[in-house]
Amino acid sequence: MADDTKRNGSRPLLKARRISLDTGRENVVVISRHSSALRPDVFRGFSRVELRVGTRILLATLLITDDDALVGPDEIGLSEPAFRRFAQPVDSLITVRPAASPASLDAVRAKIQGRTLKPTEIEAIIDDLTHYRYSDMEIAAFLIGSASFMTSGELLALVQAMARAGTQLIWPSPIVVDKHCIGSIPGNRSSMLVVPIVAAHGLTIPKTSSRAITSPAGTADTMEVLARVDVSVEEMKEVVAACHGCLVWGGHVNLSPADDILISVERPLSLDTSEQMVASIMSKKLAAGSTHLLIDLPVGPTAKLANANEAMRLRKLFEFVGDHFGIAVEVITTDGRQPIGNGIGPVLEAGDVMSVLTNDATAPADLREKSLRLAAHLLEYDPQLRGGSGYARARELLDSGAALKKMQDIIDAQGPSSCRNDVGKLTFDIAATADGTISEINCLQLNRLARTAGAPLDKGAGIRLFSKVGDRVERGQPLYRIHAYDQSELDLAAARANSGYTIGTRHPVTGETAL
Repeated sequence: MADDTKRNGSRPLLKARRISLDTGRENVVVISRHSSALRPDVFRGFSRVELRVGTRILLATLLITDDDALVGPDEIGLSEPAFRRFAQPVDSLITVRPAASPASLDAVRAKIQGRTLKPTEIEAIIDDLTHYRYSDMEIAAFLIGSASFMTSGELLALVQAMARAGTQLIWPSPIVVDKHCIGSIPGNRSSMLVVPIVAAHGLTIPKTSSRAITSPAGTADTMEVLARVDVSVEEMKEVVAACHGCLVWGGHVNLSPADDILISVERPLSLDTSEQMVASIMSKKLAAGSTHLLIDLPVGPTAKLANANEAMRLRKLFEFVGDHFGIAVEVITTDGRQPIGNGIGPVLEAGDVMSVLTNDATAPADLREKSLRLAAHLLEYDPQLRGGSGYARARELLDSGAALKKMQDIIDAQGPSSCRNDVGKLTFDIAATADGTISEINCLQLNRLARTAGAPLDKGAGIRLFSKVGDRVERGQPLYRIHAYDQSELDLAAARANSGYTIGTRHPVTGETAL
């Protein structure tokens, strides 16, 4: 060991060094190959190490460098995530030793072999996972083992463990409503209309939303165009106390943190089982303190749910978990054959939302109507509202401007956005290749295309739609316009653009031959 490196008994102490390395979620540390702390007889067979300062412990994946300019023989380099989580200053003396695998991995192996896990085993897995003791490979092993089969008891235990792992919100209101869509439909920003409508009525609706993972915009990404969404728990409570509702990023208030970790590994593996989807959603709603929950299940050829049978099975799972935890769950199916609204991408979708709230004559009618119907279901939970009057009340709040005022109150309370909010000026139009009537729109394809154009990282990138299912179009007529900030991203999107529209000679609903 270098002369200036100290020892703690027989354990080496290395000086902490922060290195500009973004390793995503994983904790990664770097040690010089010339460090005498890295003795082969100690570290052989280990890829992970334990870092300790006093009672503070961090498990990390170990990398070795031959570049002493990056990390010296007496140093240990911590990647940005590891440095942030370990929370020790530069040059702190850190004890380094091989890390044993988390004991809960025995339960993961048992699950892979087909054994049903006990609630205590699932709780241990989630605890280790949320404390970053698992590598991505180990997380994937748990997900794949769970995807093979999961009992109802395991599902309930998973929901409870995930909800307990982070912040758990308690509200003074006896009725706390929420709505959630399972996703996959581009432009579907109904939450940003439902929240101000319901809050304007006086019901409590503390909406925590996600950022996009594989879509061109999540609700949090779109709301961020209008207001700050990375608020603290205390700030969130203040906004709800003042406005009856909020629209914030759930990741910042630490609701079910295991969910974000699991999702980030699920997506690349295309793992999206019903049980894992229900555990993801219900754990966050349980942690958020929801008492009444509306679930939106879009059904369509390119949606997550292709038919009514798939929707029915998912509905029963949601109801089963809701009943167990005392959450009143209502599940509805909606049209998932095409995008909702006219815009795909944060700025374009925010524009759709504000046009509906301001009762603009050009506002997308489908987004307005869907939002009114969803809000009506939530308003019916108010015991003072007569049965069947929810839709009329929702429309009154929207038409009168009360919902717009409430949205402005929420924006003011959450604080101004620091994001760029202009639509991408670089454009490329995709035109119809034939005369006829649009019979189908591929939602998955449009999602991918909008992401290729730069959304959601570039807030103003995305797609503006000109035509929907049932519309008559002529060859050469623009179907939609791609927007981008960057020319290379626009060129790539244009090169990959296969319209995603099916144009036929018969109307998709009436079956009549188009003239």
